[in-house]
Formats: sequence, structure tokens, C-alpha cells
Amino acid sequence: MANHKSAIKRARQNEIRRVRNKATKTRIKGVTKSVHLAAGDDAADALNSAKSVIDNAVKKGVIHKKTAARKISRLSKHVNAAKQ
Repeated sequence: MANHKSAIKRARQNEIRRVRNKATKTRIKGVTKSVHLAAGDDAADALNSAKSVIDNAVKKGVIHKKTAARKISRLSKHVNAAKQ
């Protein structure tokens, strides 16, 4: 455990951020799964909501911008392949 006052504060902040980031990452996994399970027009709606959730995660600094772009690209490919 941390001994210095600043290290104790840093550990407390890291724990708060870890929990917040975990919630956001779990939400990303959930919307990704919903896109994969959706069919037809529902898939397009699910994709739009997934894009929104992923972009918000980038804005909060939970995931990297390029990671988000890769996830969105793969989901889009999946939805477009399902249309054909």
C-alpha cells in the first residue's frame, strides 16, 4: 500500500477510474454483441447506437481513437455483409 499522501490519493483516483472504465468497456461489449445478434433494419439501428457508445468511450479517454475506428469498421463490415 502507498505510504505518501500523494501516492494514497493517486491510488484512490486510479480505483475510481478503473471502475468507471470497466463500466464503459462492458457497455461497448454489450452493444457489439447486440449488433452481431441483430438482423435487417434492426442491425443498422444497433450499429448507430454502437457507434455512439464507442465514440463516447473515446471522448472519455477509455479507449484509443484508432481502437474505436477499428471496432466500428469491423461492425460496419458485419452489418453490410449481412445485408447481401
